[in-house]
Amino acid sequence: MGANSSFPESSYTPSNVPKSSTFSKLSQAYAVSDTDISGKDKKKKASKFATLRKKLTRVRRHSRSFDYGRTLREVVSSWSVRDMSTLVQEYESLLALKELAIAADLARPAASPVRQDLSTLFDYKFCTDIDLIYHGACFPAHRAILSVRSPFFRGLLNRYPDFGSQIPVKLKTAGVDVSMFAALMQYLYTDIINTTDLRLENQEILVKLAEELGMPCPLEDNLRTLLETGECSDAVLVFMSEDCQDSISSDTASSESSRSMKHELHCHKAILAARSPFFRNLLIRRARSGEELTERSLQAPSRIVLDESVIPRRYARVLLNAIYQDTVDLSLIIRNSSSTCSLSEVQAIVAGKGHMTLVDEAMEIYQIGQFLDFSILSQGCEDIIVDSLSMDNLVSVLTWSSEPHGSRWVYRQAQHYLWEEFLQLSHSPVLFDLGRFHLLEALSSDFLQAGELDVLAAVLKWGEHQLIRRIEEREPNLLSHTAHSVSKKGVKKRDLNDVELRDILADLLPLVRMDHVIPHNSDVLGGAIKRGLVSTPPSHMINDEKNNQYASAWVRGKNNGVFIRPRLFTPYYEEAKAVLEEHLSQGSEQESVRIRTIQMSSIPDTLYMVEDRQYMQPCLGYTPSSPATMDIIAGTIPVPDMTTLNLMLQREQELQSSKQVQRAYQLSCHNKRAITYQLQLRVVREFGLPDTSIEVLMNSQFYYPPDDPTHHVQRHYRISPPHRRTSPPLSSRNKHNSPTKPVQCVSPTRSFASYQAENELSPCSDGTLSDAIPDIAMATASIGQLHIHDQELELPDIGDGSNHGALYI
Repeated sequence: MGANSSFPESSYTPSNVPKSSTFSKLSQAYAVSDTDISGKDKKKKASKFATLRKKLTRVRRHSRSFDYGRTLREVVSSWSVRDMSTLVQEYESLLALKELAIAADLARPAASPVRQDLSTLFDYKFCTDIDLIYHGACFPAHRAILSVRSPFFRGLLNRYPDFGSQIPVKLKTAGVDVSMFAALMQYLYTDIINTTDLRLENQEILVKLAEELGMPCPLEDNLRTLLETGECSDAVLVFMSEDCQDSISSDTASSESSRSMKHELHCHKAILAARSPFFRNLLIRRARSGEELTERSLQAPSRIVLDESVIPRRYARVLLNAIYQDTVDLSLIIRNSSSTCSLSEVQAIVAGKGHMTLVDEAMEIYQIGQFLDFSILSQGCEDIIVDSLSMDNLVSVLTWSSEPHGSRWVYRQAQHYLWEEFLQLSHSPVLFDLGRFHLLEALSSDFLQAGELDVLAAVLKWGEHQLIRRIEEREPNLLSHTAHSVSKKGVKKRDLNDVELRDILADLLPLVRMDHVIPHNSDVLGGAIKRGLVSTPPSHMINDEKNNQYASAWVRGKNNGVFIRPRLFTPYYEEAKAVLEEHLSQGSEQESVRIRTIQMSSIPDTLYMVEDRQYMQPCLGYTPSSPATMDIIAGTIPVPDMTTLNLMLQREQELQSSKQVQRAYQLSCHNKRAITYQLQLRVVREFGLPDTSIEVLMNSQFYYPPDDPTHHVQRHYRISPPHRRTSPPLSSRNKHNSPTKPVQCVSPTRSFASYQAENELSPCSDGTLSDAIPDIAMATASIGQLHIHDQELELPDIGDGSNHGALYI
């Protein structure tokens, strides 16, 4: 999503993303000349942020970047060119993986715009109130839409004011058949006319029709006119509280007090039915029950009463504006409303907040969008929340979005914000309010923007603060309404119990990559070791430095078990590239010629042929305990029908053939499974399925009968599929024109066991492994069946300049 124009922070449109205020500040910061910036001003501009949708990856320029670069340079000064090249390749692989991870986290089902919803309304004839008769064909339609779109139909419909009237249509323009009239009706509903099915000579007829019917304004302008004027309105939204209902039922209630406690807005049933399945089902039930006939006989609009405890009246205009205009504008909130306090408002009052913030209001409106099944409203609020992310509201956004009623999409963007701003967060009081679960996820990420020394210091500070809280809770308060003596006097670091602190940090400290803490003689690292917080010291403190343990911990391929994947910390990456370029430019031509890009095999060790998801999770920022949509009671995951699966596989092949993914596959240090996992995760999210459904995409053979003729779906990775003009439907509920089978739930364990029983497969047979990779662990059992021929294999040059000869088998 790109920002084509500027919008206020409190507004959203599907095609135009609101521009963040921090982004404008960043632009102003770049406009300042370097000669006018003093050293103190540079420190003030330490943190610069651009929203995740504006850039997939960020180039951070921190005032301490030079210090980080100098620290890394001291560590790698004695490294060989080969080791430096390997380290840079590791960073480049992580950078490519980060781009794919951000794309997967930004993926979500596309919200259907108003044109698509009105097209569905015309096709399925929801809530029609008139019948147009043209050349013997009947076209059920909606009075409000045709009246505002065409002066011809406005005059015609005014002569037939009754509900359900059959209105004959006579056109002066000759040559308009039934199919062309249907295309004309489709145009009035969607502003789009399909001329492919019309003959070329009919283009002149279309021009004459435009003159006769009147050229309509853009659809958005006509819908705005319906919203503002209420022309041809046939429904009223009534926001009513429980107090209002009690006063109406009471005989002593006055009409003035009843009107003051109600809020009514005129609207159109056709538009409501088109945009929200909630309103559509409600109106259909009322029509079947006969309530609509009673309202028509009384010539009264349909009254849709909404409970203010669910949808407060202060958000009424925001809701209608989103329904008619596809925009979420929080400036339309009625600030001085006497509406019943919602749950969020009560929580804000209890927390001591004077008023709800923009983010709090967006969270509440998001819930309304989910209740009404109105994706435009929900996604608009999601974007407003993410654009408003800051240090002040980060913890509250993470907490809300991780709840079952929260937004998983917002949660993923808040995670990225936490990773990008972790260095700033570690030096702010916000660190102490961060929950353990969110800190665990941050420390598990390869994309955390902080040096390992900063990570260690932040973990120790967080743990000490948690220990102080425990001490305060344990100390009895002798006098009521007085502060604890611990809070008044404070706790010194020497008074803290290191054993209790180690228990608090038992699951956090192992995620700190101790071998990457530089400088190695840091007081923070030394103090943590002396206090017994670090059970296993870094490898350079255990082994002899002559064995080049420094490089072994950073560089892959030393085969000594010391390597730990470095985090993609931008200052380290930039400095590593600069050091490598200096080495190559200082006459190390002979050394550089010998450097070969050794393609690291993505095949795991012999006894671990089956894909290990725990291996991928640390670099993806995903942990097994993270919130996910899954039927915990039944232990099942949603399984799409075969048609949806084929579309998902086509989408995966399309992503596989993109230049970005091809470049990621070509990088030498990459784990191919991690790339495929990110692509499949993106596909699952684009189709509106929970993340757990990736299991179906990975192992489709266990979820669909093998004897099904439609089951034979081949994956052609890295091969471009036929060009597709538009993306496939993103969820089964959005495909109104091509309904598919409902999503079923199949237990993966039961399906896998039954598949094994039917095919007599063992867990280690070829059925559970790739056909292209032999089962090395089982090779000894069938070694007698192998036919070995004499063959000479030339060993490749691995860059050491020596001749290894040939291998005969």
